[in-house]
Amino acid sequence: MTRLQFASTPDGRRLEASHVLAVPPAAAWELLVDTRRWPEWSPLISGVDATDARVRAGTTGRMRIPGVWLPFEVTDCTDRRWTWRVARISATGHRVDELAADRCRVVFELPPSGAGYAPVCLRALERIESLLEDEVETP
Repeated sequence: MTRLQFASTPDGRRLEASHVLAVPPAAAWELLVDTRRWPEWSPLISGVDATDARVRAGTTGRMRIPGVWLPFEVTDCTDRRWTWRVARISATGHRVDELAADRCRVVFELPPSGAGYAPVCLRALERIESLLEDEVETP
């Protein structure tokens, strides 16, 4: 089930794009924090140079989107949630909510000013679902 809704987050009121997946929460989290895999699920990112292969608070680097490399910094990473700044602007938060041992909700938290980015997030959620369901089914 895919949803778009406004919700209260640790960073204030945000538009949440979310999708429930039939995969273990740890698998979804590992995909979101692996900077080398961002181009696999992001509709916009085609390359990443990062200080860390796994996101942590303080990870910095740059990502390639059509036509340009943009700098980023992960501002927080705790409890299956991470946030960042892209080109020094507060960007999406990324979160995995555990629903059961083999079921979770992946959430992108968008600042209200970023509501136009929601279709990109929804496409990313579809890609995440495809990647993870294929990986979980393949032993």
